[in-house]
Amino acid sequence: MSKSKASESDPTAAACCAPMSVQALSSEQAAEVAPMFKALGDPVRLRLMSLIASTAEACVCDLTDAFELTGPTVSYHLRLLREAGLVDCERRGTWVYYWVRPEAFRSLGALLDIAAAPTSA
Repeated sequence: MSKSKASESDPTAAACCAPMSVQALSSEQAAEVAPMFKALGDPVRLRLMSLIASTAEACVCDLTDAFELTGPTVSYHLRLLREAGLVDCERRGTWVYYWVRPEAFRSLGALLDIAAAPTSA
């Protein structure tokens, strides 16, 4: 499959950033990670992510069967997850297979790490 504009701008660039509890995000950093959080902010996409993350890869046919939504609607949500840089995919014959981009979740996890938070005096 072809790369989307979002994946060309490397949505995992937040890995270079300190946790929010240590240093505030710049405008540019916030603009880079916001699409990932926005993509995960929808219940259908969050559930799709959990289904994909719970296995090495997931066929779109299995993902569609897990919802009471039309195939095009599930494909739309998968496209948004892909454009946000959270999943990647590959067409194999008739079906498309999806897997998690671990570096994206490592970036989000590092950004949200409160263990690095400064202690109050």
